[in-house]
Amino acid sequence: MQAWRVHTTGEPREAMRLEEVPEPVPGGGEVRLRVLAANVNFPDALLVRGQYQIRPPLPFTPGVEVCGETEDGRRVIATPSLPHGGFAEYVTAPARALLPAPEALDDAEAAALHIGYQTGWFGLHRRARLQAGETLLVHAAAGGVGSAAVQLGKAAGATVIGVVGGKAKARTAEELGCDLVIDRTTEDIATRVKESTGGRGADVVYDPVGGDAHTASAKCVAFEGRIVVVGFAGGTVPTPALNHALVKNYSILGLHWGLYAAKDPAAVLACHAELTRLATEGAVKPLVSERVPLAGAADAVQRLADGTTTGRLVVVPGAEGGARR
Repeated sequence: MQAWRVHTTGEPREAMRLEEVPEPVPGGGEVRLRVLAANVNFPDALLVRGQYQIRPPLPFTPGVEVCGETEDGRRVIATPSLPHGGFAEYVTAPARALLPAPEALDDAEAAALHIGYQTGWFGLHRRARLQAGETLLVHAAAGGVGSAAVQLGKAAGATVIGVVGGKAKARTAEELGCDLVIDRTTEDIATRVKESTGGRGADVVYDPVGGDAHTASAKCVAFEGRIVVVGFAGGTVPTPALNHALVKNYSILGLHWGLYAAKDPAAVLACHAELTRLATEGAVKPLVSERVPLAGAADAVQRLADGTTTGRLVVVPGAEGGARR
């Protein structure tokens, strides 16, 4: 089979190689899946660069999220067992963690429903306790993680403010349903948020960016607001002055979704059931901007790492970038 492999960590276009390799053999408690679609995630770029908290043995295949087909014909969502990641024709995955792919979504959309949407759901509902009528501020609202939070926020009845970088991404955020879109390249985030909320600020902030995004969030979070720290796609881990949290009694909440998968798998299953319901009703639908063939995986990971993408890039093995069911 064909699979992208990393022999030496580095930038994705240079470090990833498309090779002919044997099909992976399932270990105890695992199943083999034919990959129907593999979503490109920021952790994939970090894995290739050797910067992720998990460092699989070399050589490895990146790709942490797939929609696949079991040998008995079931269509499922899975997190592959590294080092045999999803940018390949076949993967192995833990049998106990397989989730049924929603019928309402095609393969590429189903592949993008798992990590980003589970992270959004746990961040907004379990950590921040977002309520209907509250104001939600989402950084990188046109990206894969941000767009999921926008849709989940709207489904929860919140007023959603999306922050983006550039006119093209602003149009995407508007189409997603943001009530207000702020272009950080031309507008001051804190000023616009305060203007739109009558000076109150955002009740909940969803931040997968870090750096300057966190600084802006602290300036415009509401009294007793909640800032959910999801990641640091901007490349800078902020070091907030904690005394500032006392000024408005706001909370800074960390979120690592993978811990729920390990410590509370029942909650993950319940979350998937809720996401499936929302997808069936049309309330959420992963923003798949490009479906690329397997040969384009390294370029897709590089573009995501460079921050030039909008929505989700999904690798579709065996097809010239077309979606299939």
